Amino acid sequence: MPACGQPAQPSPATWQHGHVTAATHSTLFPQAPDTADAVLDGLDPEQREVATALHGPVCVLAGAGTGKTRAITHRIAYGVRAGILQPSSVLAVTFTNRAAGEMRGRLRQLGAAGVQARTFHSAALRQLQYFWPKAIGGSMPRLVDRKIQLVADAAAACRIRLDRNELRDVTAEIEWSKVTQTVPADYAPAAAKAGREAPRAPAEIAQIYNVYEDLKRDRSVMDFEDVLLLTVAILQDRHDIADQVRSQYQHFVVDEYQDVSPLQQRLLELWLGERDNLCVVGDASQTIYSFTGATPDHLLDFRTRHPGATVVKLVRDYRSTPQVVHLANGLLAQASGRAADHRLELISQRDAGPEPVYTEYTDEPAEAEGAARRIQELMASGVPASEIAILFRTNSQSESYEQALADAGVPYQLRGAERFFDRPEVRKAGIALRGAARFGGNDTLLDDAVDLPSQVRAVLSGEGWTTEPPAGSGAVRERWESLAALVNLAQDFAAAKTGATLADLVAELDERANAQHAPTVQGVTLASLHSAKGLEWDVVFLVGVAEGMMPITYAKTDEQVEEERRLLYVGVTRARRHLHVSWALTRTPGGRANRRPSRFLDGLRPGSTATVGRAAARGSGGVERGFTSRPDAAPRRTQRSPARCRVCGRTLTDAGEMKLMRCEDCPSDMDEGLYERLREWRGVQARLSGQPDFCVFTDKTLMAIAETEPTTPDELSRIPGVLKRKLDRYGDDVLAICAGQELEQGPDGE
Repeated sequence: MPACGQPAQPSPATWQHGHVTAATHSTLFPQAPDTADAVLDGLDPEQREVATALHGPVCVLAGAGTGKTRAITHRIAYGVRAGILQPSSVLAVTFTNRAAGEMRGRLRQLGAAGVQARTFHSAALRQLQYFWPKAIGGSMPRLVDRKIQLVADAAAACRIRLDRNELRDVTAEIEWSKVTQTVPADYAPAAAKAGREAPRAPAEIAQIYNVYEDLKRDRSVMDFEDVLLLTVAILQDRHDIADQVRSQYQHFVVDEYQDVSPLQQRLLELWLGERDNLCVVGDASQTIYSFTGATPDHLLDFRTRHPGATVVKLVRDYRSTPQVVHLANGLLAQASGRAADHRLELISQRDAGPEPVYTEYTDEPAEAEGAARRIQELMASGVPASEIAILFRTNSQSESYEQALADAGVPYQLRGAERFFDRPEVRKAGIALRGAARFGGNDTLLDDAVDLPSQVRAVLSGEGWTTEPPAGSGAVRERWESLAALVNLAQDFAAAKTGATLADLVAELDERANAQHAPTVQGVTLASLHSAKGLEWDVVFLVGVAEGMMPITYAKTDEQVEEERRLLYVGVTRARRHLHVSWALTRTPGGRANRRPSRFLDGLRPGSTATVGRAAARGSGGVERGFTSRPDAAPRRTQRSPARCRVCGRTLTDAGEMKLMRCEDCPSDMDEGLYERLREWRGVQARLSGQPDFCVFTDKTLMAIAETEPTTPDELSRIPGVLKRKLDRYGDDVLAICAGQELEQGPDGE
């Protein structure tokens, strides 16, 4: 692994290489794979299982940095390119426009254009607009971007005075109520049951909520939650419309499934109907939005709702070094609660890096200055500013770091600002480039421009771009950074596409604008931990990691504290190589030094004592084929030694080879006749139970049985894939078949 900031060596085309992950450094303009099988190239065994599991319910438990987006986009692309899925019949949903845009961009690069990748709200809004005339009639209410003014008007109508913070918090309570499908009359008991600390008396919030709904109807407007609620209502009440939607979409993929709210889950169920062609992807350990109504229960209960589901666990971490992964695993090792019981133990696939750095400062200004000073050193050593992030718990912490970076002359960008292609300077630059592409022959600016990059530099010089950035920070510097990002993108585009013209670049920019696939802006990122989810950097500074801030003061219950732990886990797993963790003993210089480092670091940072720990995670990677399991069945806790090929002795990692207990290429001594008899028996059992064949035993398990020819229950139980409940149900039949006996099928197939 090259030193941070140094150019990487070309990546070999194997899944073992650390750069295979979806969000790590890759070719900016890759060529689409030539064939469907080529789509699978470079995937690791578990990612390949995801990509090829195209039928029935599939649950992907994907740890941070394990390439989940890569796995599901290649899954869709493989299905499309192989002719198994029609692009227009696939609906992929996620939670942010950025994630949906990234998914569309990747699918386009894989040769699977035409697949719908949208947020829940975007997909529902399109359906609502289309079916409104048929289902409701008249004009559809206008969608309001921000509901806070309506909430203020509702509070005023109730003669309840709300300050700015209360107004924001009451608005959040209304949003939570709607996504949990709680009506105003039920708000008080529902909030109490959920353990929510209401910003005002629950009766007052219920009153404001009720008037808020009345005001919307009077003004003929709706909010974003209404988009989902109205779509759900139409699909529930109008079976003809529901059937029309279901005939359009046959296959569903849901990313970040741990963040689904009850309302979104209901919409998904209505989209699905009685079908089960559903692939969900998530990680309960990254559940950090429960305050909005999100719950990991739908992810954790997926196998209960879909007993025949295939479950794939992705634990190979391609993003972070072993040192960063060790800290991340250590954080979750001390966790408690249901999400912790399903945590995944990540295994880094990268070369070793530096240990995380822990720093204690006297006060917050000193902490900010220390971070800025270290960032200067990193940038001087060659680390790009865009590969550095400062992450904090609350947005109010950003001011100190903005000031410290500005004083140090370090460019920065605030996460959550206007989207790249929506920025005024980017829009103007696009117009200028489009004009130059059409009429460039008459533009004296382009007389000396000999190639595409020089043409772009010439055009953008008229929009404010210069070879050197302006001094200082602020709006002028931000505009320059946006234009510089376009210049850099033009250079990458020209290098990837020989002979590319200005018109080609304009077309590429249009495609990216439609997909919201923005180039990187050169500046240190300042972001809250919540807004950093889904992103990654070479260097991450986790600041303010002290009691009272992490966990936050108002986290009172065990569940709230555990969510704070998960939030810190998300922050740690944003770092690829360098991780700096810091805290201050007091807020202001000269203040009383009464703070202490976060309890979450106990036993992890040097010199600290561990709190009560937990057993190692049961999150080894692999694939579990669908089988019917009791919801109350206790998880197996057996420790297994590495599986080795019984022919050549090589360590096995592929799930199919592990079931056979031999390498795929090693010679087989399978009894073909026995294998066929087992397959016939399996088909009968599957029909009797109304399940797919693989829910009885997979092909690989039957091959392993036919190769070993067990004679006792103990020998049969040692074959991977033969769990106790399957041994109890099918063991006598299988042993009888292996002994050459004929079976008599009863009415229950037993």
